[in-house]
Amino acid sequence: MSQLTDPATTLSPASAPASVPARGRATALTAAFLRGVTAAGLGLGSFAVLAMAVWISSPYPDRGPSGALHVAAALWLLAHGVELVRPDTLSGTPAPLGVVPMLLAVPPAYLAYRAARDALDADEGRPQLTLFGAVATVTGGYLLVGAGAAAYVTGGPLTVRPLGAALTLPVAVLLSAGAGAWKVSGRLRGPLPLWLPGGLRSLLVRTVWASASRRRTTVATRAGAGAAAVLVCAGALLAVVSLVWHGGAAHASLTRLAEDWSGRVALVLLGLTLLPNAAVWAVSYGLGPGFALGTAVTVTPLAVTGTPALPPFPLLAAVPDGYGTAAHRAAVAVALVAGPAVAWFTVRVASPPFAVREEAWRPGETALTAALGGVVCGGLTAALAAVAGGRLGDGALAVFGPVWWRAGLAALVWAVALGVPSALLLRAWRLRERRVRPVRERPVRKKPSRRKPSRKRSARKKAERVRPGPAGPEAGPVPEEAARGAGEASPGADVMGGAGSVPHQASAGGAKPAGEPDLPDPPARTTGGEIPEASTATGGSGGSGGSGEASGSGGAGPDGTAGPGGPGGADHVTDPADWHGRGARQARWAAFRAVREPSPSPRHGPRTGTDAGAGTE
Repeated sequence: MSQLTDPATTLSPASAPASVPARGRATALTAAFLRGVTAAGLGLGSFAVLAMAVWISSPYPDRGPSGALHVAAALWLLAHGVELVRPDTLSGTPAPLGVVPMLLAVPPAYLAYRAARDALDADEGRPQLTLFGAVATVTGGYLLVGAGAAAYVTGGPLTVRPLGAALTLPVAVLLSAGAGAWKVSGRLRGPLPLWLPGGLRSLLVRTVWASASRRRTTVATRAGAGAAAVLVCAGALLAVVSLVWHGGAAHASLTRLAEDWSGRVALVLLGLTLLPNAAVWAVSYGLGPGFALGTAVTVTPLAVTGTPALPPFPLLAAVPDGYGTAAHRAAVAVALVAGPAVAWFTVRVASPPFAVREEAWRPGETALTAALGGVVCGGLTAALAAVAGGRLGDGALAVFGPVWWRAGLAALVWAVALGVPSALLLRAWRLRERRVRPVRERPVRKKPSRRKPSRKRSARKKAERVRPGPAGPEAGPVPEEAARGAGEASPGADVMGGAGSVPHQASAGGAKPAGEPDLPDPPARTTGGEIPEASTATGGSGGSGGSGEASGSGGAGPDGTAGPGGPGGADHVTDPADWHGRGARQARWAAFRAVREPSPSPRHGPRTGTDAGAGTE
């Protein structure tokens, strides 16, 4: 007992940290609550700044800054889907205003989404909040500011109904905060509720909830979301084209509603915030169901029921007038993009490009995934149609915009009817057998070369050009031994043995080896074709073994006798036909090839007697 009452006694270390997690959790919950308050305050403040800017620029401020702040708070509540009420009307009956500008709803939704995501990203040293705890605390802080805004707009030019605000505002905040928490913590997994029917439970287990079907479910969700986005883009294009087509009527309504530039700027900004609504209206029009311009007026590409009575507004000038023409039927092209979009987003995962047949999904699995994607596309289209429309009053304008269930059903039918066959065809196209086509070679025309002749070519031409030498007595054709002797010439032999001589072989000692006759001298040619007489040039066309002193005669052989090129040689060619014959040409070519062959290297050893006398240095 003294340990509890004595001030000097401290608690045990085990019991001291017990309160630390509780304090940390309370701090984390408080921080998440403040994040929700901050997100709502930022959104409301941005609307207030925009309204004050329009009020300052207006030349006719009616109610002062308080009226502008009331309008800002009312528009902030309208961005969350809360239906506004106009108490001052010409008839005296309050008129509801339920058409939500979809672009105006993006900033508040993103702020709530970001607040929930940051609440789950706990700092180091702080406890981690649960998913439901973070969503609940962020939503509570956000709704606190929303309740204050709903109370503030009471008695202003635009008010809200408390019951409607209490039902609509929490749903919008919970959806945005839940999306942010899901982004951080991932998809919720667990058993299906027991209150579901047995047939529905088994269907969900086979298609959505089973572990083997999770990838298919993810692909189908992405395919449906992508197809819905493509539909909205096509609808936006159709709406812009129609607005440009009716540009005169849109300008007339703009100048009628506002005479000063500040009012026109405000109307243009309001039209920009309503542009996504116009895109969804165009999607419903292209799908077939069209949209309603009151309780008794429906506009479709094929028919218009009733007489539309539209209020003067620039964006409403784009509503098509008439039906059944080629321009109206061309709007159905918007519906044709849903099926191919579902097929492409499905097959890009089921059968990637250049995939083999074994890696691709089966045809039945691909078709089922495309059908699920069409269901998702129909559901998203129905949700967008429900948000894009609303009420502009009681009575005739109680229904204004596309009917959500009709638009969703039409999108489902178009997406499934065109998406499943398109997915199967695209799968078959990507898995086709690619055959390699033979490439036909085209004949290439060779252009005449302008390059200079090479050295080999020049040497070949020089060998063919032989200068005329002294003519001798008539002799027979070149013997076969001369051709063989010329083919064994060494690289050191002189190719041209004199003026007009034929290449021949020289020995190391200056005399021709025995048994190897010299090649004949070419006959001299004159202009008239006659053979001139033998010249007296020294060193004539005799063999290389001769002394070269005989005038007009061949050189002496190794034994001092006259060689074949001498006067007494029988091999001396005096007939031009014999010199240019086939045998003489072969002999000259053999001598040329022998000259071009490399000489044996000294490293290869001593040469034989035949090789030693084959060439001279």
